Amino acid sequence: MSAASLFRLLSLAAIWGGSFLFMRLSVPALGPVWLIILRVLLAGLFLTGVGLVLRKALQIKGFYKYFLILGLFNSAVPFLLFAFAAQTLSASLLSILNSMAPLFGVLISSLWTRSLPTVKTMIGMVLGLGGVAVLVGLDAAHLNAQSLIAIGAGMTAALCYAIASVYARQAKRTPDPLSNAHGGMWASVLLIAPFMPFFAPQAAQLATVTPVMVAAVLALGIVCSGIAYMIYFKLVADIGAAQALTVTFLVPVFGTLWGYLFLHEGVGWSTLIGGALILYGTALVVNFSPSVLLKRRQATLE
Repeated sequence: MSAASLFRLLSLAAIWGGSFLFMRLSVPALGPVWLIILRVLLAGLFLTGVGLVLRKALQIKGFYKYFLILGLFNSAVPFLLFAFAAQTLSASLLSILNSMAPLFGVLISSLWTRSLPTVKTMIGMVLGLGGVAVLVGLDAAHLNAQSLIAIGAGMTAALCYAIASVYARQAKRTPDPLSNAHGGMWASVLLIAPFMPFFAPQAAQLATVTPVMVAAVLALGIVCSGIAYMIYFKLVADIGAAQALTVTFLVPVFGTLWGYLFLHEGVGWSTLIGGALILYGTALVVNFSPSVLLKRRQATLE
């Protein structure tokens, strides 16, 4: 991996880890629905601008259904679920739950192809679920209905990402990378917009909006959605999907770090042990091994 690719990988992990911080900062004033409609709208506008600068039109003909399904499972529903969970859970816990997406992805792929998972995969799944049990069981703050519902929402969001990933891989035709991100965001806008009148923030909530919250919303839409997708697709093109997957294991590190530094969130043993179990279980499920990736890289160079 070149220095430039390593920088992009760390930047992407830091950006996506920061998305949970930004949601924690802004969701109390706006609520999940209005926060996420602003997020996807800003991302869509930003990517439209990028397309105009690059003179690349949105590849939409023949992909209406594809964009709606991708927008539903890759952004609209998981973004809303994480924003809902951010009202209760810490940034570190949200980022750890997010890291379960590849684990769910392998499970869904097994169901899709009607093939039994390997023993290694099953062990990884047990460890991943065990990690969630540790997160909940060793922290008394999570042993209440509100926290358990929020944790369930976070896990469901990770499941949605997995569904979107499997769907995109199984699709017979897919648009170019920029259109993939671009079309999905605008589809999310269409899917979420009808719910805005029913979940409008109260005047008292809007009165609590601060410049920091405004900056958080802008960062969430432009940086964490628009710019992040561009970095990710560049990484996939440069180093391959397998190595780009390592970002999954770095996001919780940054999510925990940002929550500790900026929100003064405590990091207890339950977070460390549960997070480690989830990440190790996910690594087993997706057959991720740093040494194998290094050997493949060396073989390519030779």
